[in-house]
Amino acid sequence: MGTFTNEPAEMFSATTEERMPSSPLRLLLVAAGTLLGVGLSLNQVFQLRAFGITILEGQYLYLLAAAFFSLSFLVFESGALGSRARAVDWGLMVLSLALCLFFAASSERSLNEGWEYAAPRSVQFASVIFWALIIEATRRAGGITLAAIVCSVSLYPTAASHFPGPLNGFQQPLFDTMAYHLISSESVFGIPMKSFGKLVVGFVLFGAVLSRTGGGQFFNDLAFSLVGHFRGGAAKVAIFASGFMGSLAGSVISNVLSTGAASIPAMKRSGFSAKTAAATEACASTGGVLMPPIMGATAFVMASFLGMPYAEVALAAAIPSLLFYFGLFMQIDAYAAGKGLRGLPREELPRLGATLRGGWTYILVFGLLIWMMIGLRAETRAPYFATALMLFLNQLLPQSRLDFAGLCKLAWNVGAALAELTAILMGIGLIVGAFAATGLAGTLVNDLVFIAGNSKVALLLMGAVTAFVFGMGMTVTACYVFLAVVLAPALEATGLERIVVHLFILYWGMVSFITPPVALGAFSAATLARARPFEVGVESMRLGAVIYIIPFFFVLDPALVGQGSISEVFVALASALVGIWLMASGFRGYVVGFGPLGKGLWAAAGRGLLIVGGFLVAVPGLATLGLTHLDTALIGAALAAPAVFMAHARCSSMGRLRGDDLPQ
Repeated sequence: MGTFTNEPAEMFSATTEERMPSSPLRLLLVAAGTLLGVGLSLNQVFQLRAFGITILEGQYLYLLAAAFFSLSFLVFESGALGSRARAVDWGLMVLSLALCLFFAASSERSLNEGWEYAAPRSVQFASVIFWALIIEATRRAGGITLAAIVCSVSLYPTAASHFPGPLNGFQQPLFDTMAYHLISSESVFGIPMKSFGKLVVGFVLFGAVLSRTGGGQFFNDLAFSLVGHFRGGAAKVAIFASGFMGSLAGSVISNVLSTGAASIPAMKRSGFSAKTAAATEACASTGGVLMPPIMGATAFVMASFLGMPYAEVALAAAIPSLLFYFGLFMQIDAYAAGKGLRGLPREELPRLGATLRGGWTYILVFGLLIWMMIGLRAETRAPYFATALMLFLNQLLPQSRLDFAGLCKLAWNVGAALAELTAILMGIGLIVGAFAATGLAGTLVNDLVFIAGNSKVALLLMGAVTAFVFGMGMTVTACYVFLAVVLAPALEATGLERIVVHLFILYWGMVSFITPPVALGAFSAATLARARPFEVGVESMRLGAVIYIIPFFFVLDPALVGQGSISEVFVALASALVGIWLMASGFRGYVVGFGPLGKGLWAAAGRGLLIVGGFLVAVPGLATLGLTHLDTALIGAALAAPAVFMAHARCSSMGRLRGDDLPQ
């Protein structure tokens, strides 16, 4: 059977494509900038030395900014994607292009003469103008909240000595601060932009090509053919499809708006309430950013911070991501069972065999990508080879061949996505530079450890709250980079594994997307579902409850991020899965595989026992209480057992067959 949904799940927000520029000149410039930027990236990654010229890293990043940063003023108009560009947008584009080229041309001289500490007056003035352009581009691409944070923090070095206690730092004059931001390798063109130049460009290009050539539709059909016939199948399809597309896009909001446009109505038609349908999409889209193999742009930045191959970051993130989606899947299954929802008829679903035969090209391309990333450890080159193979196969096969209009849309999608990322990454680079310029990053670590009293638990709780607060209204990458500079060193100082620490702050930075009062992912889904935003936020917290505790689990037991022997990883994973199954059953009042708990005081007590018991089964021991992992697991199983028996007895007394509780 053919495709199931009407529209494919796009990598980027539908708004990006719907509001493509009508001006041929604007589209031509975006396409030219995209081709130039991708060409620069290819030249640098593959060390082609085009025209016999070797481009230094600093020059490369300035030229990359010239290609993509300048485009942000054409792509984004007054803080949103626009279909028309005004004179001021053209003027800002030309000015930013000129400044990028100026700094690129003078980068070798600035390196030799130490301009980051003693720049000529003309360069300082140019730096001030460039700084203002970055703030404006950040506002357009990331919103007023992010721009305000970037602006205020970037000016912090000019008044650092006036701040009290832990925030007191080395103060610098305004013009020196601006020159440091734009010339040093610790600020605008520091780790965020370096990772962008090495890794992000290639993967954004790959994701856009995959989506434009029908990959989104293929994976949507694959999800329907695999799980569409199970009870609550429409929601399980949303979990599968949104998780995968979220991994590609790296943006919770765009994923909700694109895949949610099809998944939320399908869930509502199959019997899900509006708030549960919206919450399911919000949680699935949020988890996508945490899911290998790609994990959006943030994982590449993390690999740069940690100084390790991206494949190791992806492998470490695999088990926590599995646990999150398992918890979400179990809750959806319990909800569907409790409501008596059935799966979609098989005759209405795509056939698995036909879907795989029609999508063999995507399977082949992904096989190449993963083999190069994990097998060959060539993560910088892998997306380019995969993209080249995808385009070759696409143009070879007539059913999915891109025509001229399709290529124009592809160029616009790639250019818009890279312009947005460049603007945001350069903005948060200012935050990194502010802490580097004042030396605050080092002193703040000691102050945080002192306040926590060298207690890992206290520091983790402080870190979780800090990550949650800074995650409100900020993009995933912006939040992560800020916390990686400010908070991660303090957690590492307590002896925790570095990869564990960085995954911890990434997870807690993501929590704000489904947690009121901000809950941008949940509120975006509520709009599509026509549900009350706050109710969707609360339901999202319930469905995605596992995301709040998983980070503490893998901090307590690094085996959950693959740090240990095979037997240690197996035991930790098995107990976590059992514990999450029990907790999910408690949250829904339905023990998956056994039956409902019903209503009333006893049922409420049973739900409480399941939640507490499941937590104790999953938690990797409580050393402060002198309890090992085995001790807590046995206590948890003993607490949960009465509730499981209660559900089984209730199911039997209602005359239900055991088979009724199996997937339909």
